[in-house]
Amino acid sequence: MIIGKSRREIEKMRAAGQLVGRVLEELRRMVAPGVTTIEVDRAAERMIRDAGALPTFKGYHGFPYSICASVNEQVVHGFPSNYILKEGDIFSIDIGATLEGFVGDTAITVPVGRVSEDRLRMIHVAEECLERAIRQCQAEKHLGDIGWAVQSHAEAHGYSIVREYVGHGIGRRMHEDPQVPNYGTPGKGVKIRNGYVFALEPMLNMGTHHTRVLKDGWTVVTADDQPSAHVEHTVAVTEEGPQVLTRVAKVEEKEPEIVVV
Repeated sequence: MIIGKSRREIEKMRAAGQLVGRVLEELRRMVAPGVTTIEVDRAAERMIRDAGALPTFKGYHGFPYSICASVNEQVVHGFPSNYILKEGDIFSIDIGATLEGFVGDTAITVPVGRVSEDRLRMIHVAEECLERAIRQCQAEKHLGDIGWAVQSHAEAHGYSIVREYVGHGIGRRMHEDPQVPNYGTPGKGVKIRNGYVFALEPMLNMGTHHTRVLKDGWTVVTADDQPSAHVEHTVAVTEEGPQVLTRVAKVEEKEPEIVVV
């Protein structure tokens, strides 16, 4: 059953979303050659707990870390480790935080140092797919409109869409109904209503859309070991239009005031 959220609940979700968005921006700044993915995980947990929240992923169905850390051909659910990020890698950070009973969930794929043009292009297209999906989060549209917005743009640029792993409803629990695929047919699927909140998360592969799971039982990789990009925002459907709860406004730095003496 899909549970719509009240304005009050959406505001609580916004607080969780803004927290996790700020943490993710700090983690983005950490990413550089020589940094290990477990260092990023530990920083994430520290910042979330210092803010009075809980790392949603840690302990979720037994997942042992605070972030999903997926490098290169790893699509989602990668384990943080002593792997040392190197020049040319792409690194997906997926993170969730629970604040006052509500969950915020967001992800980015970050280039590590100087990255090949084809990898940068894939990340850029994934981000464009996410923006197109967000625009479809309006009452009276359908989940198929969201999926088609992602699929059509990705495939037009030569990328495949992961089928086994999808976006989802979100609220007091990280995964709620409905599932939100990154593929679909316009006008088909569940009709969207005001108050619905989705975690939209396009996953684009440079090669085949097929995936496999490593022996750890969690880490999803591309079947052909080609790179993958994953991005995500938590989005509320409101009468005023889509509201991206995990997008943190960039604060422009003011020019220093010049005092003439």
